Amino acid sequence: MANARIIRSMKEIAAADWDALANPAGAAFNPFVSHDFLRCLEESGSAAGRTGWQGAHLVLSDEDGKPAGIAPCYLKSHSYGEYVFDHGWAEAYERAGGDYYPKLQASVPFTPATGPRLLAPTAELRAALADGLIALCAQLSASSVHMTFLPREDWEALGGQGWLKRQDIQFHWHNAGYDSFDDFLAALSSRKRKNIRKERATVREAGIEFDWLTGNDIKERHWDAFFDFYMETGSRKWGTPYLTRRFFSLVGAAMAKHILLIMGRRNGRIIAGALNFIGSDALYGRNWGAIEHHDSLHFEACYYQAIEFAIARKLARVEAGAQGPHKLARGYVPAATYSLHYLADPRLSRAVAEYLARERRAIGAEQEILAAHAPFREADF
Repeated sequence: MANARIIRSMKEIAAADWDALANPAGAAFNPFVSHDFLRCLEESGSAAGRTGWQGAHLVLSDEDGKPAGIAPCYLKSHSYGEYVFDHGWAEAYERAGGDYYPKLQASVPFTPATGPRLLAPTAELRAALADGLIALCAQLSASSVHMTFLPREDWEALGGQGWLKRQDIQFHWHNAGYDSFDDFLAALSSRKRKNIRKERATVREAGIEFDWLTGNDIKERHWDAFFDFYMETGSRKWGTPYLTRRFFSLVGAAMAKHILLIMGRRNGRIIAGALNFIGSDALYGRNWGAIEHHDSLHFEACYYQAIEFAIARKLARVEAGAQGPHKLARGYVPAATYSLHYLADPRLSRAVAEYLARERRAIGAEQEILAAHAPFREADF
């Protein structure tokens, strides 16, 4: 099983071989580690060498040469589009005379959603992939390897074996078997329930209606409109949005049945949109934007419409992406996220390990405080 190779492009591996490991039969489907999603990022130029995301995917093969384990990985020249921030580490290391870039990022570009990062059926193979990433780090003269948004099981199994453990917090909505949005509201405290009803009424009174588009209902004109929204919001938030226009056409063609596009209309004109991906047990909110700005429009398009869809589809949860304590008041509760970091320089590794020990304690305390302020009635929480 020591037969390892690096592939620079998703074209170098058959989709069936990749997907058999990324989303095996019987496991919950995660859209972001699928061959289609990663291929669309690459072919669209969104995640490519020229944007600082050079594919360096690690593939372990069995005795017959068939892939037995894969680690999606990128050689990076910056730290953008990751949502687990290490800019401070890079600055400190470079002030000390080191070169932090290139580094290796074992993740899904621009996607802060938990999912498998070591695509293999056994713990032994996943450990072999993790060891292979460390070897790849030396081979490519990278400073470090970062596995972000990986499952807790792998985080616990590998933490301490040369890997430093890091945690953070997201906010997820959980479906307690609700039959309707009103059922969900009934589980909330009176004050939170009234606030959500008020926000939803504000959007309705502005004359905004919503369409749920999936599959063949999504046309190029919808992607044209959504890209305008994405660029407007992205430019205001972080300067240069990561995804190209072509990405949306490609992923829309390849993964139509796994996409929910929520589009808001006012006076017959589409003014806002929220892009979601549909897993077998979860709805993942990814991008949103608008060309008109109305009170509570963001909350309705991204949170309440997503909850309604999840209830209708009987999905277990909605993952609304990174950041956002404001989600707490809207029924989304804190959930831990996990990452592992290997730093080749022992001096940097020791310094970061000390920092992460303090950070984990702070994150744990924050999660307890946030959980205590969950919007649900005490009897139900």
